[in-house]
Amino acid sequence: MDFNVKKLASDAGVFFTRAVQFTEEKLGQAEKTELDAHFENLLSRADITKNWTEKILRQTEVLLQPNPSARVEEFLYEKLERKIPSRVTNGELLGQYMTEAASDFGASSPYGQTLIKVGETQKRLGIAERDFIHSSSINFLTPLRNFLEGDWRTISKERRILQNRRLDLDACKARLKKAKAAEAKAAALPDFQETRPRNYVLSASASAAEHELRVAQTEFDRQAEVTRLLLEGISSTHVNHLRCLHEFAEAQATYYAQCYQYMVDLQKQLGRFPSTFVGNAEAAASPPLSASPPAATLPLLQAVSPNTVDGTLNPADVKPPASGTRKAKVLYDYEAADSTELGLRADELITVYSLPGMDPDWLIGERGNQKGKVPVTYLELLS
Repeated sequence: MDFNVKKLASDAGVFFTRAVQFTEEKLGQAEKTELDAHFENLLSRADITKNWTEKILRQTEVLLQPNPSARVEEFLYEKLERKIPSRVTNGELLGQYMTEAASDFGASSPYGQTLIKVGETQKRLGIAERDFIHSSSINFLTPLRNFLEGDWRTISKERRILQNRRLDLDACKARLKKAKAAEAKAAALPDFQETRPRNYVLSASASAAEHELRVAQTEFDRQAEVTRLLLEGISSTHVNHLRCLHEFAEAQATYYAQCYQYMVDLQKQLGRFPSTFVGNAEAAASPPLSASPPAATLPLLQAVSPNTVDGTLNPADVKPPASGTRKAKVLYDYEAADSTELGLRADELITVYSLPGMDPDWLIGERGNQKGKVPVTYLELLS
């Protein structure tokens, strides 16, 4: 076994120096190099992103799989890099039980016929649920998990290295300060023959401390730049998670629309709805199933084009209201898709306001003589 005593002693010395510097900083006995305000904001933003991403990920997992034992089992399969076995949903299992019960009760009896119809619908609901869980896991949970297990681990590692570089830098500053003070004190003493060797040693010690400080400052600046680049990548992470969130909402809307349609078809089979009602989703009558929305709302989400405000309104022709305008800070760069939109640059301030009939995800933005629609998700509204 190759055991390098010198390297071990050197590493122990560095660790001890950092520990002493860290302890003195906590006790207020040593100076600490402060990061600039922009860097501190990047650190705070990264921490907030990590904390909320964890919470959203965990709660989404609970939403998709309420059974904690099943979640633990899936977690173990993932860590072992084994394929997660297909799991029968509760709806599918209920539908299977109803179908088997109909065979025992008699498929030709009224009760048996109804069990078969309801059971088939439950199976279809279970299949829709399984598809929704699979789609959400791939398009929403996986990107969040990849950020926490990939990008965030890299950021945390570089932050720890930066912290060590800062402790080394401040320790070098402290050593240089002590060496300068000792050299100045020695220079103030009477210049007898026997003091000259000691003055030479003190001067050499100060020169060595200055060299160590320059090296530590260079390493700190290099590591600070690496960490800054990683932290600035959080903006791209937000954009990616925004796209994934849209896909999750679309999958959820599709799932609930399918479930509603399946229940409408079941009610039609059971003869609970008049045929004219089932055939026309815009009829005014409400289904007797209180948990279901009215038939007129069958398309749960209607796609609204972001390039229109009310169908004919052009933002360039809009006059701002007398009151209700607000200042907003732009969070990310945004390229205008067409002439009705306003391009944005990160950190700039613009004036925004809403108009009756507008999509709530959009506002009218003004910058000087320029005017156009801007997405709300790219803004931080100021008071």
